[in-house]
Amino acid sequence: MKTLMTDVLVVGGGLAGLRAAIGAKRRGHRVLALSLVPPKRSHSAAAQGGMQASLANVIRGQGDCEDVHFEDTVRGSDWGADQIVARMFVNTAPKAVRELAAWGTPWSRVRRGDHNVVINGEKVTLTERTEAHGLIAQRDFGGTKKWRTCHVSDGTGHAMLFTVSDQVIKHEIEVLERTEALALIHDGERCYGAVVRDLISGEIFACMAKATLIATGGAGRLYRVTTNAVICEGMGHALALETGIAPLGNMEAVQFHPTGIFPAGILVTEGCRGDGGLLRDVDGHRFMPDYEPEKKELASRDVVSRRMEEHIRKGKGIPSRFGEHLWLDITLLGKHHIEHNLREVKEICETFLGIDPARHWIPVRPAQHYTMGGVRTNPTGQSPWLTGLFAAGEAACWDLHGFNRLGGNSVAETVVAGMIVGEFMADFCDDSANTVAQPIKLAEEFVQRESAALNTLLHHPGKENAFRLCTEMQEVMTRCVGIFRSHDDLQEGVSQLQRLLQKSRDIGISGKHSGSNPELVAAYRVRRMLKLAVTIAHGALQRTESRGAHFREDFPQRNDEAWLKRTLAFWPDDRDATLPRLEYEPLDVKRMELPPGWRGYGAKDYINHPDTPARQSEIERVRNRVQTEGGDRFALQEALMPYADHLPESLRGRNERLDEPLENNP
Repeated sequence: MKTLMTDVLVVGGGLAGLRAAIGAKRRGHRVLALSLVPPKRSHSAAAQGGMQASLANVIRGQGDCEDVHFEDTVRGSDWGADQIVARMFVNTAPKAVRELAAWGTPWSRVRRGDHNVVINGEKVTLTERTEAHGLIAQRDFGGTKKWRTCHVSDGTGHAMLFTVSDQVIKHEIEVLERTEALALIHDGERCYGAVVRDLISGEIFACMAKATLIATGGAGRLYRVTTNAVICEGMGHALALETGIAPLGNMEAVQFHPTGIFPAGILVTEGCRGDGGLLRDVDGHRFMPDYEPEKKELASRDVVSRRMEEHIRKGKGIPSRFGEHLWLDITLLGKHHIEHNLREVKEICETFLGIDPARHWIPVRPAQHYTMGGVRTNPTGQSPWLTGLFAAGEAACWDLHGFNRLGGNSVAETVVAGMIVGEFMADFCDDSANTVAQPIKLAEEFVQRESAALNTLLHHPGKENAFRLCTEMQEVMTRCVGIFRSHDDLQEGVSQLQRLLQKSRDIGISGKHSGSNPELVAAYRVRRMLKLAVTIAHGALQRTESRGAHFREDFPQRNDEAWLKRTLAFWPDDRDATLPRLEYEPLDVKRMELPPGWRGYGAKDYINHPDTPARQSEIERVRNRVQTEGGDRFALQEALMPYADHLPESLRGRNERLDEPLENNP
């Protein structure tokens, strides 16, 4: 049996996995990365609009800091986020964006003096400070109080991924391209690596490691229309789920992006609306101010997506042979702005729609975009259930995003989590307690098990077609587990997905070769995709409230009293199982820096947690005491919810801004 030995095994070649790999390698550890595609083709390259970091360089970002970013993130999550993790994140994001700048990412930069922008549909002149000239620029994004989103025109992910990938080459980190992890090797308590399949030759072998990181991105391909790449099928999620030990967290939390081009679903960045674009209906009417008069098009993504679908339900959609859609109008931004700041959007519109967005409105409708749920980890990125298993990025439930993430926070999370988790994996490998001999016999058992399963699948005379089952699954998820959810729809979805999962055990494959065989790959992946799909639907059915992107029409209130808790999904060790086992992890209001309250959208209609009033009173007492003692915002934050000890020591330092120089902010 072929066996590769390493210290750190990274499953996934996108931004989160590569940045974590760099961190571990710089600490002197051997690192091996697996990637379905060449790393520079990973889905991270598709991110357009930017990454959030509270630099406060631009005039509309003045006054921004970690405190404001933290509050925006927690409110955006609808109080589903782990607030310790949110603090770790907002502290590290400025360090991450500056590190990328040092590595060569060509961030868009501030230019001194007057320049014209569009705000709320009106042309406005902003005057940027002379001292900010040449610093990293930020644009506006939904759900934020300040302009915070650092960008490279509208090709941010592409630029970031190429920069980080070049660093991987510089550090001589080995990447096995076109390889796929089939199963985690574990003994029920400790993860030792993964069983790997070469997608070209079909060879199956073991990769043994002290620490194993899942960083495989999202699971958008569970839905019919998604902004995700074709490789985003949730296989990293499935690796953990199928252990039966490491749970997935909050899988019912699925985000829909408001502006997928219609009907293809290809992403049109939130930067279009951040730069001043408007949403219009069949009459050309700008409708978002009717629903959200304060934030309008720049409400949180879950809110904008629901408002768009509500408006279509009212008969205000634009009919087409593919269905109804709405318009995104960026013509008011002007040809020069579009060609310089929204170049990818222009190319997408020209290529897939045959229109010039400087002259024509863009047909859009919400499309599945992001998976908030993932492999449940603690703040170090490690699974508390399976020692040695880590996760980062969209594949993880770290849990930064709760039930809705802010635009720009996910791109930032990839490199921030990569920085943090990479250090903690290195610490794990440094610990002599974790240098136990790797059990080769256990690896052989897992390789034999996976080889036998694939061989059985290849030669099983089944009636079912994997591609057809996948299409049916996507239709069920789109119809029953979408933006609006109800008991009847979810119950139907669960039943249909269970039926499809049972049928997937009778898949037949016409091509019997074990090498490069797309039919075989589809067959073993669709079974796992169906497990993830039924996990999402079942979790959504059980959660009888509305929170963030999870909106129940039959339970429209957020219910903190009953549901301020994280869903944990375990897959039973039963080959005939068709449902996960669900447990729940309460969020402790008494330890929150920002206790649950009104998000700022719609009516103030939610059911309070019984501990919230007492925690709010306690916060006021602490605030008054710190002010009386002459303490600053750092002293107040430390008194409310200490978090710095959760960060690697190298990342604990404060961040410098024009208005907060480090000599005044030690």
